[in-house]
Amino acid sequence: MAKLHIDFDRALGRVHPMHGVGQPPLTGIDNRMFHYLKEAGVPYSRPHDAGGDFGGGVYCDISCVFPDFSRDPADPDAYCFEFTDNLLAGLVENGVEPFYRLGEAIENHQRLRRYTTNPPADYDKWARVCEGVIRHVNEGWANGHHFGIRYFEIWNEPDNDIPNRDNQMWSGSMEDYFRLYDVASKYLKARFPKLQIGGYAACGFYAEANRLAGRSFSDREQYFDDFFHAFLKFAGENKCPLDFFSWHSYASPADTENMARYCRHHLDAAGFANVPMIMNEWNPSIHCRGSACAAAEAAEMFLRMHRAGVEACMYYDARYGVSVYGGLFNPLTAKPFSTYYSFVAFNALYRAGTQVACEADAPLIAMAAKGENGQRLALIVNTTDEETALTLEGCPVPVRLSVVEDGEACLKWRPLSDAGTMPPHAVWLMEF
Repeated sequence: MAKLHIDFDRALGRVHPMHGVGQPPLTGIDNRMFHYLKEAGVPYSRPHDAGGDFGGGVYCDISCVFPDFSRDPADPDAYCFEFTDNLLAGLVENGVEPFYRLGEAIENHQRLRRYTTNPPADYDKWARVCEGVIRHVNEGWANGHHFGIRYFEIWNEPDNDIPNRDNQMWSGSMEDYFRLYDVASKYLKARFPKLQIGGYAACGFYAEANRLAGRSFSDREQYFDDFFHAFLKFAGENKCPLDFFSWHSYASPADTENMARYCRHHLDAAGFANVPMIMNEWNPSIHCRGSACAAAEAAEMFLRMHRAGVEACMYYDARYGVSVYGGLFNPLTAKPFSTYYSFVAFNALYRAGTQVACEADAPLIAMAAKGENGQRLALIVNTTDEETALTLEGCPVPVRLSVVEDGEACLKWRPLSDAGTMPPHAVWLMEF
């Protein structure tokens, strides 16, 4: 039997946006499924990798919006914004803030030919191209828009593998990337001082997670760590702007929580105590897409990342299609998987706004929140494949319960006068 204790009188601070996504459910240029993001209250979308694989993507990448690097970055006619504009407008119209990655998509087929993951031929010019992108999306330049995008990330996973071996994201050395970050971050921060400039979408801290668990780890995973520490040293010594530090994890929620604490510790130790952590790729459930287990792991990740001090998270990914990473929508029915409703459930806490003290016995994990209108909520997850009896302490009797279940009809409120037994991998949203 597991006990849940909630003190609604003890406020802990604001609820952070854990329920962002990566690629939205874009089909060609069709945004018709974006309403699901609005209905789930998704706060951010990071459209990295949007548009397709191996040359099929024409969204957001610098090589897509500025296809001829020999041209003048000050010339509006040198840019191709049409597809990117359509994508970003669809997000903004549905209440989702784009989180813009400046750089390139992964080249999974780089063994055939490398296209865009080489270091830019001219770092200063690349920074000016990025300036053109930002002016277009935020300042109306080049027949542009005023989307109000706040976050701009410099590249993605330059640490993906040891240089000259199999790095699908960056063909240069770590020092090459540090130079790019130095040039671009300083230029863009000087030009747009109110924007959040950061990076570098690190691959994650698997060496540390495996070390804590007594598992072995690869030289590639150690390289992730080496790159991280070298970057922090370089950024500190060269006074590079770092408004946020972004990183990824495809490990379990428990291992990812250890990664977050490791990341926080070393950011603080390197003089970046005020720099928020943003985990903008995560997905532990490729093996069980569409199941109750996947829904529970998503909800568990929200709660673990929140208590580890992560500022925001973005799930990889919300694409509609056949990718194993597309864990929110059934590619056969175009309807949400149960995991989608974990996002809906967490959004209820986020909308309430204020986190309150909440403790749950293992194997449960829980978080509670209250709103200014008197709303009181708790999100509870059974992290195991066994039934777990639940009893409540120190809180009012819940009045209704909403359950994330297998299937496509989820999160419907039902009356509840007392707690009960949580099924395996259950996600419960309680209202008191």
